[in-house]
Amino acid sequence: MQWFQIKEQSAGKKRLVLSWYLYKVFGRNILYVIAFFVAFFTFIFASGIRKYSKTYFQIIEPHTGLKPNLFNQFKHIYSYAVSLVDKMLVYAGDFDSQNVVFVNEIEKKQFFEEIDKHKGVFFISSHVGNIEVMHSLIPKDSDFDINIFLSNKQSAIFNNFLNCIKQKFSVKLFFIEDIGVNTAIELKENLDKGDIVFIAGDRLAETNSAKNIEARLFSQKIFLPEGTFKFAELMKVPVYFISAVKVGNKYKIYLQKQTNTKEKELAESYIKYLEQMILLCPFQFYNFYDFFILK
Repeated sequence: MQWFQIKEQSAGKKRLVLSWYLYKVFGRNILYVIAFFVAFFTFIFASGIRKYSKTYFQIIEPHTGLKPNLFNQFKHIYSYAVSLVDKMLVYAGDFDSQNVVFVNEIEKKQFFEEIDKHKGVFFISSHVGNIEVMHSLIPKDSDFDINIFLSNKQSAIFNNFLNCIKQKFSVKLFFIEDIGVNTAIELKENLDKGDIVFIAGDRLAETNSAKNIEARLFSQKIFLPEGTFKFAELMKVPVYFISAVKVGNKYKIYLQKQTNTKEKELAESYIKYLEQMILLCPFQFYNFYDFFILK
């Protein structure tokens, strides 16, 4: 079962709106209390989520020593619930950018120099950590837009929530189901104007699942979306792998600039980067579906 076949259990519109009003009345701490109970009931009643978490820990156990037991499964689910809270705080404008730090200061300087020069930047992200915290570093009055690729379902939830909280972001949304020649042309025009692009490298599009790259993560077969790496090659702009992982109360940004942006080589480098990030923070890999092809 792929991610797009799973009904959203933690981020539906009603749940988001209810959480938003509770937050406005009681403050941010109530959201972390809610996150615990969401994680608890998901753990108890969502047997599929537990199954995917268990499979994941079975695969990484030889590399991390983490057992595929119930405690680690719950900790995994709870980590995801907390990440949803942090996303809400980012979009509510209540996330302190001081809590976001770059691991490598040289890459940080290089990145911001490229933005200041209005060079488009192409980020290939993953579902490790919480990349949305990057939004807290970008001024709302910036003269460039952030281009994000989402599914139609994710986009509807995202837009509905932003409308409810009445926040404005310089965001352009693209649907991964509709990627085509026109998308490439528009994306190239946006990048040439100095925009930033974020697209995940570890999820297939619902309608384009046949267009994928076979790879191996921790020696297990997986598929990567071909379009992500093909776009990165075609755009002719700086390409970075990026993750934002939570350590204590702070998020650490791991940037890795790519010198070889050929599709095949880029995908191979991405797998190595993804493995590094998972080993760094194994409880923050949030692909709760049949990500690994076990048959």
